[in-house]
Amino acid sequence: MMKSTGVVRKVDELGRIVIPIELRRTMGIEEKDALEIYVDNERIILRKYEPACLFCGNAEDVLNYKGKNLCKSCLTELSKQVG
Repeated sequence: MMKSTGVVRKVDELGRIVIPIELRRTMGIEEKDALEIYVDNERIILRKYEPACLFCGNAEDVLNYKGKNLCKSCLTELSKQVG
């Protein structure tokens, strides 16, 4: 369910918008955080990027190995199969 915030922002000449500090605080978005951009029909959706495991999608205990995100559980499972 979408909720209107009543906030309107203009896009600048470089295509940027400012997300109000109240929304950033509410959504836990800090300076330098990455945001994912989705398109749903005519809507643009911004979501805080949280890295997840390549195999299971778990976002907890994620390690980055050679540019790929793996959770500890999948990494343990992989090491058993390889070793």
